[in-house]
Amino acid sequence: MTIRHLIYLAPLTAFSLFSAPIASAQSAEEDYSEAPWSMADQYWGEEAMAASRAAVQAANGAQNTFMIMADRLELQFADEGEIFLWDAQGWYGGDLNKFYIKTEGEYAFNDDEIEDAEIQALWSRAIAPFWDLQAGVRYDLEPTGRTHAVLGLQGLAPYWFEVDAAAFVSTDGDVSARIETEYELRINQRLVLQPRTEVEFSAQDIPELDIGSGLTGVDVGIRLRYEIKREFAPYVGVEWQGSFGQTRDFIEATGGDADQMMAVIGLRTWF
Repeated sequence: MTIRHLIYLAPLTAFSLFSAPIASAQSAEEDYSEAPWSMADQYWGEEAMAASRAAVQAANGAQNTFMIMADRLELQFADEGEIFLWDAQGWYGGDLNKFYIKTEGEYAFNDDEIEDAEIQALWSRAIAPFWDLQAGVRYDLEPTGRTHAVLGLQGLAPYWFEVDAAAFVSTDGDVSARIETEYELRINQRLVLQPRTEVEFSAQDIPELDIGSGLTGVDVGIRLRYEIKREFAPYVGVEWQGSFGQTRDFIEATGGDADQMMAVIGLRTWF
Protein backbone atom coordinates (compact mmCIF):
# COMPACT_ATOMS: atom_id res chain seq x y z
CA MET A 1 0.00 0.00 0.00
CA THR A 2 1.46 3.31 -1.02
CA ILE A 3 1.46 6.64 0.80
CA ARG A 4 -1.19 7.88 -1.62
CA HIS A 5 -3.55 5.03 -0.58
CA LEU A 6 -3.05 5.83 3.13
CA ILE A 7 -3.94 9.48 2.53
CA TYR A 8 -7.21 8.45 0.84
CA LEU A 9 -8.11 5.87 3.57
CA ALA A 10 -7.38 8.06 6.61
CA PRO A 11 -10.64 10.08 6.52
CA LEU A 12 -12.70 6.91 6.14
CA THR A 13 -10.95 5.28 9.08
CA ALA A 14 -11.45 8.32 11.33
CA PHE A 15 -15.15 8.50 10.43
CA SER A 16 -15.65 4.85 11.31
CA LEU A 17 -13.86 5.26 14.67
CA PHE A 18 -16.02 8.24 15.73
CA SER A 19 -19.30 6.89 14.38
CA ALA A 20 -19.03 3.54 16.14
CA PRO A 21 -19.36 4.92 19.73
CA ILE A 22 -22.24 7.19 18.69
CA ALA A 23 -24.12 4.31 17.15
CA SER A 24 -23.38 2.17 20.18
CA ALA A 25 -24.70 4.88 22.54
CA GLN A 26 -27.84 5.33 20.46
CA SER A 27 -28.54 1.60 20.49
CA ALA A 28 -27.95 1.48 24.25
CA GLU A 29 -30.40 4.35 24.74
CA GLU A 30 -32.99 2.55 22.68
CA ASP A 31 -32.40 -0.70 24.58
CA TYR A 32 -32.86 0.93 28.03
CA SER A 33 -35.60 3.40 27.20
CA GLU A 34 -38.13 1.21 28.97
CA ALA A 35 -35.82 0.22 31.85
CA PRO A 36 -36.65 1.20 35.47
CA TRP A 37 -35.14 4.50 36.69
CA SER A 38 -32.97 2.48 39.09
CA MET A 39 -31.39 -0.67 37.68
CA ALA A 40 -31.24 -2.03 41.23
CA ASP A 41 -34.99 -2.61 40.98
CA GLN A 42 -34.32 -5.15 38.21
CA TYR A 43 -32.06 -7.21 40.48
CA TRP A 44 -33.52 -6.74 43.96
CA GLY A 45 -37.16 -5.97 43.22
CA GLU A 46 -39.15 -2.74 43.45
CA GLU A 47 -40.52 -3.47 46.93
CA ALA A 48 -37.12 -4.16 48.49
CA MET A 49 -35.56 -1.08 46.88
CA ALA A 50 -38.47 1.17 47.91
CA ALA A 51 -37.90 0.17 51.55
CA SER A 52 -34.16 0.73 51.17
CA ARG A 53 -34.59 4.20 49.67
CA ALA A 54 -37.06 5.16 52.42
CA ALA A 55 -34.51 4.14 55.07
CA VAL A 56 -31.77 6.22 53.40
CA GLN A 57 -34.03 9.28 53.17
CA ALA A 58 -35.10 8.91 56.81
CA ALA A 59 -31.45 8.79 57.91
CA ASN A 60 -30.58 11.92 55.92
CA GLY A 61 -33.16 14.48 56.94
CA ALA A 62 -36.64 12.94 57.14
CA GLN A 63 -36.33 11.84 60.78
CA ASN A 64 -37.69 13.76 63.76
CA THR A 65 -35.19 15.18 66.26
CA PHE A 66 -35.31 17.27 69.42
CA MET A 67 -33.35 19.97 71.21
CA ILE A 68 -33.55 21.58 74.65
CA MET A 69 -31.72 24.86 75.26
CA ALA A 70 -31.44 27.05 78.35
CA ASP A 71 -30.27 30.25 76.71
CA ARG A 72 -30.14 32.13 80.02
CA LEU A 73 -29.91 30.66 83.51
CA GLU A 74 -28.56 33.63 85.41
CA LEU A 75 -28.30 35.62 88.59
CA GLN A 76 -28.90 39.35 88.22
CA PHE A 77 -27.42 41.71 90.82
CA ALA A 78 -29.17 45.09 91.11
CA ASP A 79 -29.71 47.75 93.78
CA GLU A 80 -33.14 46.30 94.61
CA GLY A 81 -31.70 42.84 95.23
CA GLU A 82 -30.81 39.62 93.47
CA ILE A 83 -32.98 37.91 90.88
CA PHE A 84 -32.74 34.47 89.33
CA LEU A 85 -33.86 34.49 85.69
CA TRP A 86 -34.54 31.58 83.39
CA ASP A 87 -35.12 31.66 79.63
CA ALA A 88 -35.36 28.27 77.95
CA GLN A 89 -36.99 26.48 75.04
CA GLY A 90 -37.20 23.05 73.51
CA TRP A 91 -38.55 21.59 70.30
CA TYR A 92 -39.35 18.27 68.66
CA GLY A 93 -39.99 17.68 64.97
CA GLY A 94 -38.56 17.60 61.46
CA ASP A 95 -37.26 20.08 58.91
CA LEU A 96 -40.66 21.67 58.21
CA ASN A 97 -42.82 21.19 61.28
CA LYS A 98 -41.83 21.38 64.94
CA PHE A 99 -43.54 21.58 68.31
CA TYR A 100 -41.99 24.21 70.62
CA ILE A 101 -42.17 24.75 74.37
CA LYS A 102 -40.82 28.10 75.61
CA THR A 103 -40.63 29.38 79.16
CA GLU A 104 -39.12 32.34 80.97
CA GLY A 105 -39.49 34.02 84.32
CA GLU A 106 -37.91 35.71 87.32
CA TYR A 107 -37.56 34.76 90.98
CA ALA A 108 -36.81 37.58 93.46
CA PHE A 109 -34.73 36.48 96.45
CA ASN A 110 -35.62 39.56 98.55
CA ASP A 111 -39.35 38.88 98.28
CA ASP A 112 -38.89 35.10 98.17
CA GLU A 113 -41.37 34.76 95.32
CA ILE A 114 -41.70 34.29 91.57
CA GLU A 115 -42.44 37.71 90.11
CA ASP A 116 -42.97 36.73 86.46
CA ALA A 117 -43.37 33.35 84.80
CA GLU A 118 -44.83 32.21 81.50
CA ILE A 119 -44.92 29.13 79.32
CA GLN A 120 -45.75 28.84 75.61
CA ALA A 121 -46.80 25.87 73.48
CA LEU A 122 -46.29 26.57 69.78
CA TRP A 123 -46.55 24.85 66.42
CA SER A 124 -43.69 25.99 64.18
CA ARG A 125 -43.67 25.78 60.38
CA ALA A 126 -40.69 26.58 58.15
CA ILE A 127 -41.81 29.20 55.61
CA ALA A 128 -38.41 30.21 54.16
CA PRO A 129 -34.75 29.31 54.60
CA PHE A 130 -33.84 30.16 58.24
CA TRP A 131 -37.38 31.38 59.13
CA ASP A 132 -40.24 29.70 61.02
CA LEU A 133 -43.79 30.93 61.49
CA GLN A 134 -45.09 30.03 64.96
CA ALA A 135 -48.58 29.95 66.44
CA GLY A 136 -50.01 28.66 69.69
CA VAL A 137 -50.88 29.66 73.25
CA ARG A 138 -49.10 31.34 76.14
CA TYR A 139 -50.06 31.08 79.80
CA ASP A 140 -48.81 33.52 82.45
CA LEU A 141 -48.38 31.76 85.78
CA GLU A 142 -47.35 35.01 87.48
CA PRO A 143 -48.23 37.74 88.31
CA THR A 144 -51.77 36.78 87.27
CA GLY A 145 -53.00 33.72 85.46
CA ARG A 146 -53.76 34.81 81.89
CA THR A 147 -53.99 32.98 78.60
CA HIS A 148 -52.86 34.49 75.29
CA ALA A 149 -53.03 33.51 71.64
CA VAL A 150 -49.57 33.74 70.06
CA LEU A 151 -48.44 34.47 66.51
CA GLY A 152 -44.72 34.84 65.95
CA LEU A 153 -41.73 34.67 63.67
CA GLN A 154 -38.39 33.15 64.64
CA GLY A 155 -35.25 32.83 62.57
CA LEU A 156 -31.92 34.13 61.42
CA ALA A 157 -31.84 37.60 59.85
CA PRO A 158 -29.14 38.80 57.44
CA TYR A 159 -25.70 39.24 59.05
CA TRP A 160 -26.52 36.39 61.48
CA PHE A 161 -28.87 38.21 63.83
CA GLU A 162 -31.12 35.80 65.73
CA VAL A 163 -34.68 37.13 65.93
CA ASP A 164 -37.67 35.98 67.98
CA ALA A 165 -40.73 38.21 67.51
CA ALA A 166 -44.28 37.52 68.66
CA ALA A 167 -47.66 39.20 69.09
CA PHE A 168 -50.02 38.22 71.91
CA VAL A 169 -53.77 38.61 72.40
CA SER A 170 -55.06 37.78 75.89
CA THR A 171 -58.46 36.39 76.78
CA ASP A 172 -59.25 39.90 78.11
CA GLY A 173 -58.58 41.38 74.67
CA ASP A 174 -55.21 42.94 75.57
CA VAL A 175 -52.77 43.09 72.64
CA SER A 176 -49.00 43.16 73.19
CA ALA A 177 -45.82 42.29 71.33
CA ARG A 178 -42.22 41.37 72.07
CA ILE A 179 -39.10 41.38 69.89
CA GLU A 180 -35.83 39.75 70.95
CA THR A 181 -32.59 39.96 68.96
CA GLU A 182 -29.19 38.42 69.64
CA TYR A 183 -25.86 38.38 67.87
CA GLU A 184 -22.88 36.13 68.53
CA LEU A 185 -19.44 37.60 67.97
CA ARG A 186 -16.95 34.75 68.18
CA ILE A 187 -13.65 36.04 69.53
CA ASN A 188 -11.98 32.64 69.29
CA GLN A 189 -13.01 28.99 69.45
CA ARG A 190 -14.21 29.30 73.06
CA LEU A 191 -14.90 32.97 73.83
CA VAL A 192 -18.17 34.42 72.49
CA LEU A 193 -19.45 37.98 72.99
CA GLN A 194 -23.25 38.15 72.75
CA PRO A 195 -25.14 41.47 72.59
CA ARG A 196 -28.86 41.10 73.27
CA THR A 197 -31.89 43.41 73.02
CA GLU A 198 -35.50 42.87 74.04
CA VAL A 199 -38.27 45.38 73.28
CA GLU A 200 -41.89 45.16 74.48
CA PHE A 201 -45.03 46.96 73.33
CA SER A 202 -48.65 47.18 74.44
CA ALA A 203 -51.65 48.39 72.45
CA GLN A 204 -53.48 49.66 75.55
CA ASP A 205 -53.07 50.40 79.25
CA ILE A 206 -53.21 47.43 81.62
CA PRO A 207 -53.14 49.10 85.06
CA GLU A 208 -53.43 45.85 87.05
CA LEU A 209 -50.09 44.78 85.53
CA ASP A 210 -48.45 48.23 85.69
CA ILE A 211 -48.33 48.35 81.89
CA GLY A 212 -49.07 51.40 79.76
CA SER A 213 -49.75 51.67 76.05
CA GLY A 214 -46.99 52.08 73.47
CA LEU A 215 -43.36 51.18 74.08
CA THR A 216 -43.34 49.65 77.57
CA GLY A 217 -39.81 48.40 78.16
CA VAL A 218 -36.35 47.83 76.70
CA ASP A 219 -33.63 45.47 77.94
CA VAL A 220 -30.14 45.91 76.48
CA GLY A 221 -27.30 43.68 77.58
CA ILE A 222 -24.02 42.12 76.62
CA ARG A 223 -22.64 38.79 77.83
CA LEU A 224 -19.24 37.17 77.46
CA ARG A 225 -19.33 33.40 77.66
CA TYR A 226 -16.65 30.74 77.71
CA GLU A 227 -17.59 27.48 76.00
CA ILE A 228 -16.03 24.75 78.10
CA LYS A 229 -17.97 22.61 75.66
CA ARG A 230 -20.36 23.87 73.01
CA GLU A 231 -23.17 22.54 75.19
CA PHE A 232 -21.90 24.05 78.47
CA ALA A 233 -20.90 27.71 78.62
CA PRO A 234 -20.80 29.93 81.72
CA TYR A 235 -20.91 33.68 81.16
CA VAL A 236 -20.73 37.12 82.79
CA GLY A 237 -22.23 40.38 81.60
CA VAL A 238 -24.15 43.57 82.25
CA GLU A 239 -27.70 44.59 81.37
CA TRP A 240 -29.75 47.78 81.45
CA GLN A 241 -33.51 47.60 81.88
CA GLY A 242 -35.69 50.63 81.25
CA SER A 243 -39.42 51.39 81.21
CA PHE A 244 -41.14 54.08 79.17
CA GLY A 245 -44.33 56.12 78.92
CA GLN A 246 -47.25 55.24 81.15
CA THR A 247 -45.52 52.03 82.21
CA ARG A 248 -42.75 54.13 83.75
CA ASP A 249 -45.33 56.21 85.61
CA PHE A 250 -47.05 53.10 86.98
CA ILE A 251 -43.76 51.67 88.27
CA GLU A 252 -42.59 54.92 89.90
CA ALA A 253 -46.00 55.44 91.51
CA THR A 254 -45.62 52.13 93.34
CA GLY A 255 -42.07 52.95 94.46
CA GLY A 256 -40.33 50.81 91.88
CA ASP A 257 -37.22 51.61 89.88
CA ALA A 258 -38.03 52.31 86.22
CA ASP A 259 -34.35 52.21 85.21
CA GLN A 260 -31.74 49.84 86.54
CA MET A 261 -28.31 48.59 85.62
CA MET A 262 -27.31 45.14 86.77
CA ALA A 263 -24.43 42.69 86.62
CA VAL A 264 -25.23 39.14 85.56
CA ILE A 265 -23.57 35.77 85.88
CA GLY A 266 -25.06 32.67 84.35
CA LEU A 267 -24.94 29.54 82.28
CA ARG A 268 -25.96 28.70 78.71
CA THR A 269 -26.48 25.01 78.08
CA TRP A 270 -28.20 22.75 75.55
CA PHE A 271 -28.55 19.14 74.46
